[in-house]
Amino acid sequence: MITAKSAGFCFGVKRAVDEVKKQIQEGTKPVYTYGPIIHNEQVVDALSRQGVQVIHSEEELSQIHEGTIIIRSHGVPRRIQEKMESLGVTVVDATCPFVKKIHAIAQETGDRGDILIIAGNPDHPEVQGIMGWATGEVHVIESAEDLEKLQIPEGKKAVLVAQTTFNKVKFEYIVEIFARKRYHSYVVNTVCNATDERQTEAREIAQKVDAMVVIGGRHSSNTQKLFYICSEKCANTYFIETLVDLDLKPFQSYSRVGITAGASTPNSIIEEVTEYVRTEL
Repeated sequence: MITAKSAGFCFGVKRAVDEVKKQIQEGTKPVYTYGPIIHNEQVVDALSRQGVQVIHSEEELSQIHEGTIIIRSHGVPRRIQEKMESLGVTVVDATCPFVKKIHAIAQETGDRGDILIIAGNPDHPEVQGIMGWATGEVHVIESAEDLEKLQIPEGKKAVLVAQTTFNKVKFEYIVEIFARKRYHSYVVNTVCNATDERQTEAREIAQKVDAMVVIGGRHSSNTQKLFYICSEKCANTYFIETLVDLDLKPFQSYSRVGITAGASTPNSIIEEVTEYVRTEL
């Protein structure tokens, strides 16, 4: 059995969860997060049992007038952050620093009059947050095909960035297309190093095993991409959230199993799955 060394909380996720725990320990009440602090139901449920409440919409946000609001690791649009700060509550920004960097790029790009192009999922909160910091024209693409269809006026400059959890290989292909289309524009590779490392290791392990187990939240973008990457290299790839989801019957015919996990998966869940697979196989 091979367990990925890069599996588990990334820097940004750990920082965000630690910030929530800090507010709980300091006795701050009530404590809110705008959206789930990370994309992992087990972590969010555990924090909920300690009194942390999730704000699900801008309308709900308007009803908050006391306590502490923590901005999730994915970040929020500038409009939302300013609204929080106008409520007279304590606002703690737990946005991943790598995401904050893209917010700054989005703002600077618009201020120059250039066009921002984001490689990512338009429905993901990180991408929505980035779009919310753009001060000019912005487009979201999910593939090279989307980029091919995008029409940029002659003489306009464009800046290409990526969602931090975007598939690096896919982004590199998009960059090739972008370079051919817009020679006077430029690229900022904002795919997180931890994402790159995790995806590379998962791909390497998947090529060596008979079956691959990917652990993480169903709504986690980076975990979904890990599943896709592993599935390309190993036909017997399984996506689970916790040990409860794992059916070992198919594994009886496998001699070697690999395990990896998304950036929002707690070490306790990874260790539980790893130990169970090691014991049962």
